[in-house]
Amino acid sequence: MPVALRSFAKINLGLYIGPPRPDGFHELRTVYQTIALDDTIKVAASSGSGIEIKCKHPQVPTHETNTCWRIADRVLKALKQRRRIVIQIEKKLPVEGGLGAASSNAVATMLALEKELGETLAPDDRLAIASAVGSDLPLFLVGGTVLGLGRGEEVFPLPDLPDAALVIVTPAVGVSTPNAFADWDALARSTPELTGADGNARIVGFSRSMFSWLTGSIAGVPTAGGDRAEKVQRTPLLDLVRAGIENDFERVVFPQYPELREVKRALERQGARYASLSGSGSTLYGVFETSGAAQEAAARMSADGLHAVATSTLSRQEYWNNLVI
Repeated sequence: MPVALRSFAKINLGLYIGPPRPDGFHELRTVYQTIALDDTIKVAASSGSGIEIKCKHPQVPTHETNTCWRIADRVLKALKQRRRIVIQIEKKLPVEGGLGAASSNAVATMLALEKELGETLAPDDRLAIASAVGSDLPLFLVGGTVLGLGRGEEVFPLPDLPDAALVIVTPAVGVSTPNAFADWDALARSTPELTGADGNARIVGFSRSMFSWLTGSIAGVPTAGGDRAEKVQRTPLLDLVRAGIENDFERVVFPQYPELREVKRALERQGARYASLSGSGSTLYGVFETSGAAQEAAARMSADGLHAVATSTLSRQEYWNNLVI
């Protein structure tokens, strides 16, 4: 029987884009958060050679451009194995949705392939392979609440946020991340304040906001006026939002896809304490007070013709405890 793993999604709690780097990537700052929505990855190994991808979704490539194919190839080489590998992807997460589905699929493939082969890569080798395949793969080797630096591949586990109720809305459009970065670069060239005089001012601002949040909210210390410690302790996710962290992609994606801005407004009208684009989109999420409020909001939005689903954040321990099916 093939090894089957869940491939969980992520959202971005804020995303700041810095100037282009010499390697062509952008310097990024973001907080990743895994959530309880998933695809299923099944990996089988047999005698022979070659990698085969099986997926019924028409937008998922089944050749060597697929991130699962690329990571399986690297794992086989790292382990000095010659086997025939069949990877089956059962899609529930959107393609080009900003939820990290392809990256999560790839990391699940790595972990499933290790299990199928009965060998385990060293942690550093796992991270190196994941980073080589894509910028947001490494976060899925951590899970929970994760700080992303560099081009997003430098990941640091943060203290897990308390469970938060979410509504995830996936409009029927796909947003190309390379195109979104190109649009950002065009905007930045005509809007100097986006990068600051030294090209890094906004990145520094993000770091200051993160420091304020980590030393205040996580420690249970009031971050603004009055005796708010108890309240802050209960709502650190929203306290992070109050620190002023936003998703820069909204500045370029919303003008291109005004329907996405309308979805954000719909989430806010339904009672979301905070709503945002995830990654470059097209998926948006809203943070709600309770799971009941999230379920009711998702039902109302679905009745209005939107693809909305209620879910929750997923802690690091929950992430790893629920990977194996």
